[in-house]
Amino acid sequence: MINFFKKKKQEAEKKNEIHPFDKLDEIPAHVAIIMDGNGRWAQKKLLPRIAGHKEGMNTVKKITKRSSQIGIKVLTLYAFSTENWRRPDPEVNFLMQLPVDFFDAFVPDLIKENIKVQVIGFTDQLPAHTQKAVMQAIEDTKNNTGMILNFALNYGSRSEMIEATKQIAKMVKDNRLDSEEIDETIFESHLMTASLGDYQEVDFMIRTSGEERMSNFLLWQNAYSEFYFTKELWPDFNEQSLENAVSVYQKRHRRFGAL
Repeated sequence: MINFFKKKKQEAEKKNEIHPFDKLDEIPAHVAIIMDGNGRWAQKKLLPRIAGHKEGMNTVKKITKRSSQIGIKVLTLYAFSTENWRRPDPEVNFLMQLPVDFFDAFVPDLIKENIKVQVIGFTDQLPAHTQKAVMQAIEDTKNNTGMILNFALNYGSRSEMIEATKQIAKMVKDNRLDSEEIDETIFESHLMTASLGDYQEVDFMIRTSGEERMSNFLLWQNAYSEFYFTKELWPDFNEQSLENAVSVYQKRHRRFGAL
């Protein structure tokens, strides 16, 4: 009887385990995460919402390191959307300070782990101290050659695509591009993710907290990505949570519109 239950336990563990990490083709190259649920996590613990955001940054550190270790090439995190400015001023001010505190404490670890920081979004609209912290982190990690930690900060996908369209329209107006030459490659070259090169398109999109919507996040880049929704709140999402999600991805068959 004991052997029976032991066997069942081993089968359950095997079902959820990630394939060996040296099989890089089975690890999603570009993982994007909508880090949702910080406020609800705090409220459940009778804490102010900002306590959830602070704990969420600790989760970012854990998930960043584990993502790099298992072979993910790009980790894009939705840190602040163009719509988040509508939140109460005290919360927005706290969120604008978070990158300062985060990078001040975590950049040495990023350098040690060979992780490179990049940022997409309308960063020129951020407070000066936030911009300075972001630019310094990018500068400090620019020579790293490992995983790219790509923060979406003051980012909105619709605005991104409108700006790309404006840039292409100006090229046509200035006779630097014929309208007949416009294709997906041209359009993608004007998106904020263009610097990611071969990893521009998302392979695996994760959203925590139980919500199942895109929230204006990488709408073009997620065209053929696999989606994974979990009820775990972001501060509760840990290394095992990430591995469980990736194990689900590895069991799917991506067809890209084909059979």
